[in-house]
Amino acid sequence: MAALAPAANMAELLQRYFLIERLPTLWCPGCGIGTGAAAFMRAFDRLGLDRDKTVMVNGIGCSGRVGAYLDFDVIKGTHGRSLAFATGIKVWRPELKVVAIMGDGDSAAIGGNHLIHAARRNIGIVAVVFNNRTYGMTGGQYSPTTGAGDAASTAPFGNIEQPFDLCKVVAAAGGTFVARGTIYHVRQLTTIFEHALQHKGFAFVEVISQCPMYYGRYNKQGGAAEMLRWQRDHTINVKAAAKLGAQELGDRMLIGELVNEQRPEYAEEYMKIVTQAQARQGGQG
Repeated sequence: MAALAPAANMAELLQRYFLIERLPTLWCPGCGIGTGAAAFMRAFDRLGLDRDKTVMVNGIGCSGRVGAYLDFDVIKGTHGRSLAFATGIKVWRPELKVVAIMGDGDSAAIGGNHLIHAARRNIGIVAVVFNNRTYGMTGGQYSPTTGAGDAASTAPFGNIEQPFDLCKVVAAAGGTFVARGTIYHVRQLTTIFEHALQHKGFAFVEVISQCPMYYGRYNKQGGAAEMLRWQRDHTINVKAAAKLGAQELGDRMLIGELVNEQRPEYAEEYMKIVTQAQARQGGQG
């Protein structure tokens, strides 16, 4: 498919990439996932990537509905297994752009092992996690990223578990591109997605997203506008943070590109082994 000029506005972007007949979405009013999905598609569009050479993989949950609204080849996987499906696709067809879109429960609980091993292998998948710190689709239970002391439907007196810092987990496991953005900082998020889509290797993007229906309500954070302001006030760009001491930084989360490095990509290395094996087999024939 020939590259198109970037969409001039959101209406054109919707017509180009979204299944209009399936809109409006089922996401609750004030949910950030739709905004984040639009930022991803804006990045995809700016790069002029070919949807016919792209596969989307979704799991189960609110974030798992993203693919249902996109005019792409989409695999709807089982809960927690998005990266397992994505790994199989990338090894089978390494020339494809493979994108796994997940939620915090989907990726970090039942899917946690898949996450760390995909990062360790440095397989060329773009992994996007919408982190709203709750299981939004099933009633507001606490997830692996729910903060200690935060309330949830399954923790009415406060969560006693410490949360994962997903970016630190992926970086420690060997992810070569690790970034965090927020729905409030949507322009920066779009740029992060552009860089992730161009990265050769495992590219992980955590999107801090608001869930006013469950997380916000249980924790008395107000509606979507208040939760967006919280994202603004409790984050800091990694470049600005580098100039501050720990006391000045306080409890603000780092946003921006946290890791960006190169090392051999898994699918390419795997194909080298296949070629060697085929050559040896031919020589013995």
